[in-house]
Amino acid sequence: MFKHILVPTDGSVLSEAAIQMAVALAAVHEAKVTGFHVMPEFHILAYGVETLIDTEEQFTRRARQHADAYLAVLGQAATEADVEFDTVVVTDTRPYEAIIGAATKRNCDLIVMASHGRRGFANVILGSQATRVLTHSTVPLLICR
Repeated sequence: MFKHILVPTDGSVLSEAAIQMAVALAAVHEAKVTGFHVMPEFHILAYGVETLIDTEEQFTRRARQHADAYLAVLGQAATEADVEFDTVVVTDTRPYEAIIGAATKRNCDLIVMASHGRRGFANVILGSQATRVLTHSTVPLLICR
């Protein structure tokens, strides 16, 4: 039924559960899995130069290290399940748009992602990438909580 599953990860425990679900589905359907992580853009928000902690290069290097660690979880699970996989890392200010774009560009027929279960005011302030993907995507979405 499924041929290509996109699984976005933010490195959280809930994302790791979504990875396990995506790999299990891929194994059953003999599908490919693409792990996906959206790195934040570097922004300078400082009172003065002396308050800067990171340069853009340091920030990007550290963000890439985190992305590689998050996606290594997918690599290990996919290897253990003998599932074909690849990984993609992008930089974007709107993760939900990047997720939808990646799913469309790679012809994915399912997105499996975690929801942090925020409700009410927390959802309004912090936002829900899963809700935004659900609202805007034409690719089916399986949300793991």
